[in-house]
Amino acid sequence: MGPTMVYFIQKFSRASSKMLKYPSTIRLGAKRRIETFSLKTCLQQNFSPLFPRPWLVSSFPVCMSKTQYYHTSPCSFKKKQEQAVLPARPPQTISYLPDSPKPALYITLAGLIPFIAPPLVMVMTKTYIPILAFTQMAYGASFLSFLGGIRWGFTLPQGSPAKPDFLNLANSAAPVVFSWLAFFVSERLSEAIVTVIIGLGIALHTELFLLPHYPNWFKALRIVVTLVAFVSFVITLLVKDFYPEKGPKRLRQVE
Repeated sequence: MGPTMVYFIQKFSRASSKMLKYPSTIRLGAKRRIETFSLKTCLQQNFSPLFPRPWLVSSFPVCMSKTQYYHTSPCSFKKKQEQAVLPARPPQTISYLPDSPKPALYITLAGLIPFIAPPLVMVMTKTYIPILAFTQMAYGASFLSFLGGIRWGFTLPQGSPAKPDFLNLANSAAPVVFSWLAFFVSERLSEAIVTVIIGLGIALHTELFLLPHYPNWFKALRIVVTLVAFVSFVITLLVKDFYPEKGPKRLRQVE
C-alpha cells in the first residue's frame, strides 16, 4: 500500500468522524448550499437578460440568508394590548333598583297587586272572568294617567332639569290619551288591553331615552312595573283564548 493510499484513507476517516460527530451542521450546510445553488440557477435562467451583472445574482442569496435571522415576537403586541385600558361600561339601569327609597319601593311593589291578582285568580280557577279582566285594564289605564301626571309635576319645580316646554308637557299628556282611548274601546276588552300595553311601552321609551331626566332608581322602578304589567296583560289575553268564560262583564250586570 503506497503513501498516497494511506493519505487518502486518513482524510476519509477524518471526514466520516466529523459527519458522525456533527450531523445536523453538515446537513444544514449542505442544504443551504443546495438552496443557494438552485436560486442562482433559477435567476440565471429566468432573469439573465434583465440582470446581466453576475454580482447581483451572487449577492441575492446573502440577502436572503440575512432576512432569515429577523424575528418578530408577538409578546410586544400583547404588552401593548394589556397597557390599553378599556373604558368602563356604565351600569345597567335596572341595577339601580336597590338604591330606591324604601317608601317608593314598597308602594310600587304594593301597586303591582292589581296587575297580578286578576290573571292569577283566573289561572287558578281555570276560567276567564271578564269583570276581573276589566278591572285589570281599568287599573292599567289609570296608571297611564298617573304617569302623565308625574311628568307634568316633574317640570313644575324651579330647579327641575325638565323645563315646562312643549316637549315635556306634550309627552306628559300622551299617556292620558292612551288611557282615554282604552276606556273608549272597553266594550272590546282585548283591544282595550292592547291599547294600555302600547301606552305603557311608549311611556317607558319616552322616560328612558327621549326625556332622561328622572333619577336612575325611578327608571329602574318603571322598568319593573312595565314588565310586570306587560306579562300580566299577556296572561289575561291567553286565559281568554284557552279557558271558558264565566261571570258578568261589568259591575252593573252583577245581580
